[in-house]
Amino acid sequence: MSIDTPSATVTSADGTVIAYERRGSGPSVVLVGGAFMTRGDSAGLATLLAERFTVLTYDRRGRGDSGDSPVYDVRREVEDLDALIQGPAGGSAMVFGMSSGAVLALEATARGSAVSRLALYEPPFVTDDSRPPLPDDYVERLTELVAKEAYGDAVAHFMTAAVGLPEEVVAGMRQAPFWAGMEAVARTLPYDGRIMGDTMSGRPLPVGRWASVTVPVLVGSGDAGAPHMLTGARELAASAGNYTLRVFPGEEHAIAPEVLAPALADFFAESATSAPAAESATAGEGHAA
Repeated sequence: MSIDTPSATVTSADGTVIAYERRGSGPSVVLVGGAFMTRGDSAGLATLLAERFTVLTYDRRGRGDSGDSPVYDVRREVEDLDALIQGPAGGSAMVFGMSSGAVLALEATARGSAVSRLALYEPPFVTDDSRPPLPDDYVERLTELVAKEAYGDAVAHFMTAAVGLPEEVVAGMRQAPFWAGMEAVARTLPYDGRIMGDTMSGRPLPVGRWASVTVPVLVGSGDAGAPHMLTGARELAASAGNYTLRVFPGEEHAIAPEVLAPALADFFAESATSAPAAESATAGEGHAA
Protein backbone atom coordinates (compact mmCIF):
# COMPACT_ATOMS: atom_id res chain seq x y z
CA MET A 1 0.00 0.00 0.00
CA SER A 2 1.33 3.44 -0.90
CA ILE A 3 1.92 5.81 1.98
CA ASP A 4 1.99 9.54 1.34
CA THR A 5 2.70 11.96 4.19
CA PRO A 6 2.27 15.56 2.96
CA SER A 7 4.06 16.99 5.98
CA ALA A 8 5.32 15.46 9.21
CA THR A 9 8.13 16.02 11.68
CA VAL A 10 10.74 14.06 13.58
CA THR A 11 12.82 15.28 16.52
CA SER A 12 16.61 15.16 16.25
CA ALA A 13 18.95 14.28 19.13
CA ASP A 14 19.41 17.92 20.19
CA GLY A 15 15.65 18.59 20.18
CA THR A 16 15.53 20.27 16.77
CA VAL A 17 12.36 19.51 14.81
CA ILE A 18 12.99 18.27 11.27
CA ALA A 19 10.19 18.43 8.69
CA TYR A 20 9.82 15.68 6.12
CA GLU A 21 7.49 14.13 3.55
CA ARG A 22 7.04 10.46 2.70
CA ARG A 23 5.91 8.99 -0.61
CA GLY A 24 5.40 5.51 -2.03
CA SER A 25 5.98 2.07 -0.59
CA GLY A 26 8.77 -0.49 -0.45
CA PRO A 27 12.34 -0.21 0.87
CA SER A 28 13.18 3.18 2.38
CA VAL A 29 15.22 5.80 0.52
CA VAL A 30 16.14 9.17 2.03
CA LEU A 31 17.05 12.10 -0.26
CA VAL A 32 19.57 14.65 1.07
CA GLY A 33 19.58 18.02 -0.67
CA GLY A 34 22.50 20.31 -1.36
CA ALA A 35 22.94 24.05 -0.84
CA PHE A 36 19.70 26.06 -0.98
CA MET A 37 17.57 22.92 -1.43
CA THR A 38 14.44 22.27 0.60
CA ARG A 39 12.34 19.12 0.43
CA GLY A 40 10.23 20.62 -2.33
CA ASP A 41 13.23 20.74 -4.65
CA SER A 42 13.48 16.94 -4.49
CA ALA A 43 9.78 16.34 -5.13
CA GLY A 44 10.20 15.42 -8.80
CA LEU A 45 12.87 12.82 -8.12
CA ALA A 46 10.98 11.53 -5.09
CA THR A 47 7.79 11.04 -7.08
CA LEU A 48 9.59 8.94 -9.69
CA LEU A 49 11.38 6.80 -7.10
CA ALA A 50 8.16 6.36 -5.11
CA GLU A 51 6.94 3.96 -7.80
CA ARG A 52 9.31 1.37 -6.26
CA PHE A 53 10.41 2.74 -2.88
CA THR A 54 9.26 4.57 0.23
CA VAL A 55 10.95 7.92 -0.32
CA LEU A 56 11.61 10.48 2.40
CA THR A 57 12.50 14.07 1.56
CA TYR A 58 13.27 16.57 4.30
CA ASP A 59 14.22 20.14 5.06
CA ARG A 60 17.75 20.20 6.38
CA ARG A 61 18.03 22.19 9.62
CA GLY A 62 17.61 25.92 9.22
CA ARG A 63 15.57 25.52 6.03
CA GLY A 64 11.89 25.37 5.17
CA ASP A 65 9.79 24.09 8.05
CA SER A 66 12.67 22.60 10.04
CA GLY A 67 14.11 24.18 13.16
CA ASP A 68 17.72 24.95 13.99
CA SER A 69 20.11 25.29 16.92
CA PRO A 70 22.16 28.33 17.96
CA VAL A 71 25.51 26.62 17.38
CA TYR A 72 26.14 24.59 14.23
CA ASP A 73 28.08 21.36 14.03
CA VAL A 74 28.14 18.84 11.17
CA ARG A 75 27.39 16.21 13.80
CA ARG A 76 23.95 17.79 14.30
CA GLU A 77 23.08 17.25 10.63
CA VAL A 78 24.21 13.64 10.87
CA GLU A 79 21.90 13.25 13.84
CA ASP A 80 19.05 14.76 11.81
CA LEU A 81 19.53 12.10 9.16
CA ASP A 82 19.76 9.44 11.86
CA ALA A 83 16.43 10.59 13.31
CA LEU A 84 14.78 10.09 9.93
CA ILE A 85 16.41 6.70 9.40
CA GLN A 86 15.59 5.40 12.87
CA GLY A 87 12.07 6.84 12.79
CA PRO A 88 9.96 6.99 9.61
CA ALA A 89 12.49 5.06 7.50
CA GLY A 90 12.22 2.06 9.84
CA GLY A 91 15.74 1.71 11.22
CA SER A 92 17.78 1.43 8.03
CA ALA A 93 17.68 3.19 4.68
CA MET A 94 19.32 3.68 1.34
CA VAL A 95 20.41 7.28 0.89
CA PHE A 96 20.92 9.62 -2.05
CA GLY A 97 22.83 12.88 -1.63
CA MET A 98 23.01 15.76 -4.09
CA SER A 99 25.99 18.15 -4.30
CA SER A 100 27.06 19.18 -0.78
CA GLY A 101 24.25 16.92 0.43
CA ALA A 102 26.23 14.07 -1.13
CA VAL A 103 29.17 14.91 1.13
CA LEU A 104 26.84 15.09 4.14
CA ALA A 105 25.42 11.66 3.26
CA LEU A 106 28.94 10.28 2.80
CA GLU A 107 30.03 11.76 6.13
CA ALA A 108 26.97 10.34 7.92
CA THR A 109 27.65 6.88 6.52
CA ALA A 110 31.28 7.10 7.59
CA ARG A 111 30.16 8.04 11.11
CA GLY A 112 27.97 4.97 11.43
CA SER A 113 24.50 5.98 10.22
CA ALA A 114 22.37 2.95 9.29
CA VAL A 115 22.80 3.35 5.53
CA SER A 116 22.64 0.15 3.46
CA ARG A 117 23.44 1.66 0.05
CA LEU A 118 24.65 5.15 -0.80
CA ALA A 119 24.25 7.10 -4.04
CA LEU A 120 25.90 10.48 -4.62
CA TYR A 121 25.61 12.99 -7.46
CA GLU A 122 28.39 15.48 -8.08
CA PRO A 123 29.86 16.12 -4.65
CA PRO A 124 31.45 19.51 -5.48
CA PHE A 125 35.04 18.58 -4.77
CA VAL A 126 37.82 20.76 -6.17
CA THR A 127 40.84 18.49 -6.39
CA ASP A 128 42.83 20.00 -9.26
CA ASP A 129 43.65 23.35 -10.85
CA SER A 130 40.75 23.40 -13.33
CA ARG A 131 39.17 26.18 -11.25
CA PRO A 132 40.25 28.33 -8.29
CA PRO A 133 39.99 26.74 -4.84
CA LEU A 134 37.77 28.24 -2.18
CA PRO A 135 39.33 31.16 -0.28
CA ASP A 136 40.75 30.19 3.10
CA ASP A 137 38.27 32.53 4.80
CA TYR A 138 35.25 31.35 2.78
CA VAL A 139 33.18 30.01 5.69
CA GLU A 140 34.27 32.86 7.96
CA ARG A 141 33.14 35.43 5.40
CA LEU A 142 29.78 33.71 4.90
CA THR A 143 29.25 33.55 8.65
CA GLU A 144 29.95 37.27 8.98
CA LEU A 145 27.47 38.14 6.24
CA VAL A 146 24.76 35.92 7.71
CA ALA A 147 25.33 37.41 11.18
CA LYS A 148 24.64 40.85 9.66
CA GLU A 149 21.57 39.43 7.86
CA ALA A 150 23.20 40.43 4.57
CA TYR A 151 21.64 37.39 2.93
CA GLY A 152 21.87 38.69 -0.62
CA ASP A 153 25.58 39.31 -0.20
CA ALA A 154 25.98 35.81 1.28
CA VAL A 155 24.31 34.29 -1.78
CA ALA A 156 26.53 36.38 -4.04
CA HIS A 157 29.64 35.23 -2.17
CA PHE A 158 28.59 31.62 -2.58
CA MET A 159 27.90 32.09 -6.26
CA THR A 160 31.26 33.72 -6.97
CA ALA A 161 33.61 31.89 -4.58
CA ALA A 162 32.01 28.43 -4.45
CA VAL A 163 30.21 28.11 -7.79
CA GLY A 164 32.76 30.23 -9.66
CA LEU A 165 30.43 32.58 -11.52
CA PRO A 166 31.73 36.00 -12.61
CA GLU A 167 30.66 38.91 -10.40
CA GLU A 168 28.83 40.64 -13.26
CA VAL A 169 26.73 37.53 -13.88
CA VAL A 170 25.82 37.28 -10.21
CA ALA A 171 24.92 40.97 -10.13
CA GLY A 172 22.39 40.33 -12.89
CA MET A 173 20.99 37.30 -11.05
CA ARG A 174 19.97 39.51 -8.13
CA GLN A 175 17.06 40.76 -10.24
CA ALA A 176 15.80 37.26 -11.07
CA PRO A 177 12.63 35.88 -9.42
CA PHE A 178 14.52 32.93 -7.89
CA TRP A 179 16.94 35.14 -5.95
CA ALA A 180 14.51 35.73 -3.07
CA GLY A 181 14.18 31.98 -2.57
CA MET A 182 17.93 31.63 -2.26
CA GLU A 183 18.11 34.49 0.22
CA ALA A 184 15.48 32.71 2.33
CA VAL A 185 17.87 29.83 3.06
CA ALA A 186 21.15 31.75 2.81
CA ARG A 187 21.71 31.52 6.55
CA THR A 188 22.56 27.83 6.03
CA LEU A 189 25.31 28.42 3.46
CA PRO A 190 28.04 28.32 6.14
CA TYR A 191 26.70 24.86 7.06
CA ASP A 192 27.43 23.54 3.58
CA GLY A 193 30.86 25.17 3.72
CA ARG A 194 31.67 23.32 6.93
CA ILE A 195 30.43 20.05 5.49
CA MET A 196 32.76 20.46 2.52
CA GLY A 197 35.71 21.27 4.81
CA ASP A 198 38.98 21.24 2.87
CA THR A 199 37.67 19.22 -0.07
CA MET A 200 37.45 22.30 -2.33
CA SER A 201 41.08 23.29 -1.81
CA GLY A 202 42.48 22.16 -5.15
CA ARG A 203 44.32 19.28 -3.46
CA PRO A 204 43.58 15.55 -3.73
CA LEU A 205 40.88 14.18 -1.43
CA PRO A 206 42.10 13.33 2.09
CA VAL A 207 43.38 9.76 2.11
CA GLY A 208 41.24 7.50 4.26
CA ARG A 209 38.72 10.16 5.26
CA TRP A 210 35.77 7.90 4.41
CA ALA A 211 37.55 4.55 4.80
CA SER A 212 34.85 3.37 7.22
CA VAL A 213 32.26 3.45 4.41
CA THR A 214 31.96 -0.19 3.36
CA VAL A 215 28.47 -0.26 1.83
CA PRO A 216 28.04 -0.08 -1.96
CA VAL A 217 28.43 3.50 -3.18
CA LEU A 218 27.34 4.87 -6.57
CA VAL A 219 29.09 8.11 -7.54
CA GLY A 220 27.35 9.96 -10.37
CA SER A 221 28.48 12.90 -12.47
CA GLY A 222 27.58 14.54 -15.73
CA ASP A 223 30.20 15.07 -18.41
CA ALA A 224 28.89 18.41 -19.72
CA GLY A 225 29.28 20.58 -16.65
CA ALA A 226 32.24 22.07 -14.79
CA PRO A 227 35.25 19.77 -15.34
CA HIS A 228 36.20 19.67 -11.67
CA MET A 229 32.92 17.93 -10.82
CA LEU A 230 33.73 14.88 -12.95
CA THR A 231 37.35 14.91 -11.81
CA GLY A 232 36.31 14.86 -8.17
CA ALA A 233 33.74 12.12 -8.77
CA ARG A 234 36.34 9.98 -10.51
CA GLU A 235 38.80 10.48 -7.69
CA LEU A 236 36.24 9.50 -5.05
CA ALA A 237 35.08 6.46 -7.04
CA ALA A 238 38.67 5.27 -7.39
CA SER A 239 39.33 5.47 -3.65
CA ALA A 240 37.96 2.02 -2.75
CA GLY A 241 36.54 -1.11 -4.32
CA ASN A 242 32.98 -0.56 -3.09
CA TYR A 243 32.58 2.63 -5.15
CA THR A 244 31.26 2.64 -8.72
CA LEU A 245 31.31 5.66 -11.04
CA ARG A 246 28.32 6.41 -13.29
CA VAL A 247 28.80 9.11 -15.92
CA PHE A 248 25.67 10.70 -17.41
CA PRO A 249 26.40 11.93 -20.96
CA GLY A 250 25.31 15.49 -21.68
CA GLU A 251 24.25 16.20 -18.09
CA GLU A 252 25.39 19.04 -15.87
CA HIS A 253 25.03 19.72 -12.13
CA ALA A 254 21.27 20.25 -12.43
CA ILE A 255 20.53 16.76 -13.75
CA ALA A 256 16.97 16.02 -14.82
CA PRO A 257 15.04 13.74 -12.43
CA GLU A 258 13.89 11.67 -15.41
CA VAL A 259 17.52 10.88 -16.20
CA LEU A 260 18.69 10.30 -12.64
CA ALA A 261 15.77 8.27 -11.27
CA PRO A 262 16.21 5.11 -13.38
CA ALA A 263 19.89 4.85 -12.45
CA LEU A 264 19.12 5.30 -8.76
CA ALA A 265 16.23 2.82 -8.90
CA ASP A 266 18.42 0.16 -10.49
CA PHE A 267 21.18 0.73 -7.95
CA PHE A 268 18.85 0.67 -4.95
CA ALA A 269 17.00 -2.39 -6.27
CA GLU A 270 20.24 -4.37 -6.12
CA SER A 271 20.10 -4.29 -2.31
CA ALA A 272 17.89 -7.34 -2.09
CA THR A 273 20.24 -9.60 -4.06
CA SER A 274 23.74 -8.15 -3.77
CA ALA A 275 26.52 -9.59 -1.64
CA PRO A 276 28.35 -7.47 0.95
CA ALA A 277 29.96 -4.44 -0.67
CA ALA A 278 33.55 -5.44 0.05
CA GLU A 279 33.03 -8.69 -1.88
CA SER A 280 30.69 -7.73 -4.71
CA ALA A 281 31.20 -4.12 -5.78
CA THR A 282 33.97 -2.94 -8.04
CA ALA A 283 35.13 0.53 -8.85
CA GLY A 284 34.66 1.51 -12.44
CA GLU A 285 33.08 3.87 -14.91
CA GLY A 286 29.84 3.28 -16.76
CA HIS A 287 27.59 5.34 -18.98
CA ALA A 288 23.86 5.84 -18.81
CA ALA A 289 21.92 4.07 -21.47
